[in-house]
Amino acid sequence: MADRAQQIMAAARELLDAEGPDALSMRRIAERVGIRAPSLYKHFPDKAAVEAGLQVQGMTRLAEELEAAEAEIGVEPPLFVLARAYRRHALASPHLYRITHGRPLVRAALPEGLEDRAATPLANAVHGDLHVARSVWAFAHGMVVLELDGRFPPGADLDAAWRTGCDAFAQAIRDRTREDIA
Repeated sequence: MADRAQQIMAAARELLDAEGPDALSMRRIAERVGIRAPSLYKHFPDKAAVEAGLQVQGMTRLAEELEAAEAEIGVEPPLFVLARAYRRHALASPHLYRITHGRPLVRAALPEGLEDRAATPLANAVHGDLHVARSVWAFAHGMVVLELDGRFPPGADLDAAWRTGCDAFAQAIRDRTREDIA
């Protein structure tokens, strides 16, 4: 990516992190870079392309964080380790999380293999069972969104809720494995 395009993406990310997705406009991004808004269009055809670039950042971060968590799997159950990393990822950058995971994913903008890379640690943890992997992801996404939206009651033990969900999925995986063997 050219230097100016990198500056534009950095400015968009700063604006996103500071003020949220509603603050993203070509005019506001241009102001942060110190150029006029029409100059942005030399690098990005529209705001959607900038948002797609932010999704790439979000997916890349998620892949890196889940890979790091996967490398730490040992004593604790794999699903809980990955769920904790996913939650940490979302809570650390909630606006980036929402752009990446709360909107349609612009798959055409993703580098080849990035989506699979982000999914691989979970797929490994569920022994390649895509139905279970998608269910675990839906659970994790729902838990994170509810937490970000402040929907849990004050004092709710979210760590216990996460562990309960992960334990239930781990049991489902064990049950499916037994069925496959039988």
